[in-house]
Amino acid sequence: MFSSRFGIEIEFTGITRNRAAEIASEYLGGSIRATGDYYGTHHINTPDGRIWKFMSDGSITCQRKENRQIVSAGNDYSVELVSPILTYYEDIQSVQELVRRLRKVGGFVNKSCGIHIHLDGSNHTPRSIRNFVNIIASKNDLFYKALQIAPERMRYCKKMDAYLVEKMNRAKPSSFSQIESIWYEGDRESRFQHYHNSRYHFLNLHSFFTGNRTVELRGFNSNLHAGKIRAYIVLALALNHQALTQKSATSRKVQSENDKFAMRVYLNRIGFIGDEFKNCREHLYQHLDGNAAWRYRTGTSSENT
Repeated sequence: MFSSRFGIEIEFTGITRNRAAEIASEYLGGSIRATGDYYGTHHINTPDGRIWKFMSDGSITCQRKENRQIVSAGNDYSVELVSPILTYYEDIQSVQELVRRLRKVGGFVNKSCGIHIHLDGSNHTPRSIRNFVNIIASKNDLFYKALQIAPERMRYCKKMDAYLVEKMNRAKPSSFSQIESIWYEGDRESRFQHYHNSRYHFLNLHSFFTGNRTVELRGFNSNLHAGKIRAYIVLALALNHQALTQKSATSRKVQSENDKFAMRVYLNRIGFIGDEFKNCREHLYQHLDGNAAWRYRTGTSSENT
């Protein structure tokens, strides 16, 4: 599942875009170029030929720390890190170390900030895209509890639309054009608008149909905690792999009286196996009720919290 390419967007505040670019340039060994565009974008051109970006986002509530208190700040403190195309084994350590350094110099997140992960869609088929829709629909409630999606961000990462899921499964589309028609059905906006209303869902296929051919997952509160960001990336890659390799997927929601155990079982099923991913598992079910080790009764386990 780690062979798929991906990109990540991390929103934060606390420091200016210029300061963030300086930190990234120092760590990545790149040069800074301010574009002067509407988003105040700073490019970091690295020796490997890739470009990391720091740009503004209108949804971010800008803040900074002053005398140990958090106060309002200007637009310069609206920061969105946009990575180049990444691969897990080659780049995960660089992503983690970069966010550690941004946090160390004063970067922080608030409830307005989110993380978006773009997954390479070049290997997807109509079947796998339909699988992805059903996987997210079936796990909507569990994911929203586990990821603690802030109410302030719900408008930017809505749950899967029940009508769309029903229509998709009833029609059983066999082509991308059929899926695209269902995705945009009933929406009067031009589907070629970048900020189309349909993009603001946990699973965003607007990015897939408008030329980028990426599947975007938007259901993550932002964080500058390196371990949590790794857990989010691994989850996104695992979900993508499940959609690609599973023959079919159901949208039916499984009821559970023990959410923590249900999440642990599901994560093991999709690849979070062994000590390598122990911390990832713990980050992803730490906010759920129940017991990770025992389905029906109380017990003890190293993965109990």
